Amino acid sequence: MPWQGVLLSVQPQIRLTRSFDQRSHTYLGYALKVRGTVNGEGREFLVGVGQGAHEKHQFQAGAVVSGDALPVPDPQLETAEFYKVSKLKIGPHEAVDETMPPPWRGVPPSLEIYRERGHRRLAARTFSEKCGSCIWGCRMPVEMIIDQWNPSRRRYRTETFCYGPLYCRLYHAGPPRTVPGRGPGMIYTEEDWVGTFVFRTRGSSLFTLPGELTSNPVYLASIGLVVFDGRGLLHGSLRLESE
Repeated sequence: MPWQGVLLSVQPQIRLTRSFDQRSHTYLGYALKVRGTVNGEGREFLVGVGQGAHEKHQFQAGAVVSGDALPVPDPQLETAEFYKVSKLKIGPHEAVDETMPPPWRGVPPSLEIYRERGHRRLAARTFSEKCGSCIWGCRMPVEMIIDQWNPSRRRYRTETFCYGPLYCRLYHAGPPRTVPGRGPGMIYTEEDWVGTFVFRTRGSSLFTLPGELTSNPVYLASIGLVVFDGRGLLHGSLRLESE
């Protein structure tokens, strides 16, 4: 199926699996949001590409791209509409908004950087209105295993997350998310970050600017209670320990 157009955004493509209070991630690649034509139809659409393609082409907003792709087999497990891209071509970049971030619209980092940084809940409306073009935003397909003793009981939805700096002025957490359990009335509520935490920084992290690289890995170990206020700030007492 042929497609072509201009990249509006490039974000990580990550699948989230939930089982009550447990969760895991599958790092699929990157989602290219394109404004153009697919199979002769003019519209906006999402194309999934692997990390290898991103390492080669360094996708970013404003690039003119084209190729062939196939529809994804199970839309419940993907946010992209198309995958298995072939005949990929990259043309000249069109002019993009050069205003100061946020949002950040450069070349997204490797998936390993996203894994190391970790994410925080992001309100769906904030993602849609302010963060849809940011390299640190991510809209994940979510597969919920309702009963781990009967894995066929599953539900599906999407959730939005932020991998960006804690100081981002656009950030809004939104309401806590709930996950149903196997029995009537069993509900797990995923609260904000409240408790005692150990944060690790390696390279860029939630505690550094997106372009900064720390020369040595360090641990930020909390003393007592650390509270994430949902607006980009952590409150509490911290001691700094070298690794």
